Amino acid sequence: MSDLRDYNKELKDTADHKYAYNFDFDVMHKYMVTSFHPFFRDGNLLELGSFKGDFTKRLLPFFNDITCVEASDEAINIAKENIKDRITYFNSLFEKDELPGKYANIILTHVLEHIDDPVALMKRINDEWLSDTGRFFLACPNANAPSRQIAVKMGLISHNSAITPAEKEHGHRITYTLDTLERDAKAAGLKVVHRSGIFFKALANFQWDRLLNTDIISPEYLEGCYQLGQQYPDLCSSIFLMCEKGKG
Repeated sequence: MSDLRDYNKELKDTADHKYAYNFDFDVMHKYMVTSFHPFFRDGNLLELGSFKGDFTKRLLPFFNDITCVEASDEAINIAKENIKDRITYFNSLFEKDELPGKYANIILTHVLEHIDDPVALMKRINDEWLSDTGRFFLACPNANAPSRQIAVKMGLISHNSAITPAEKEHGHRITYTLDTLERDAKAAGLKVVHRSGIFFKALANFQWDRLLNTDIISPEYLEGCYQLGQQYPDLCSSIFLMCEKGKG
């Protein structure tokens, strides 16, 4: 991340694209926790890029000691208002932050694609912040999600991993596949233990938001999309790596 970037501006909705949709908050956050939970370690948690604290709230039942780092002062101030207890907040850049210790769990969800040097950040996670027995949970939007592949066929984007103008406004620097995400994690020295996908997704987020306001989508259908994603991780909305500390 760079001092020249306006992180408050990057989090703003644009005329034709939201920074985050109800689909993210109500569906993806739930299934991210479902995917992460079996791998949680006892102990503390570091959430990098905690935004306004929506995902942090879902982590409270599992951890008593949570540290949140967020570059946007506007976002972190909202989080502080919403969650006052059990959280230590740092409003700073990952590249410059000096954290007080090591962490048994580190979570980075839909943040790495915003980072100017993602390998350098993950190297810092591996070398400085992850405890010897800790686990790193990494989730990113998937370049090969069917919704993006359909957009290519419609002529809306040039290729699966393209960065759309709206994504660029929101600070995206890269769109990962499972293979390129694992490549960068390994380049940072991390040990990739588990790779998967989260939630089979053929519709764009704004389409999901409209459907979620109807009675067409049942909880059983959502669960079916999650389970299908476990079978076909390359076709999921998000891709997920669980990593442990590498030896360098």
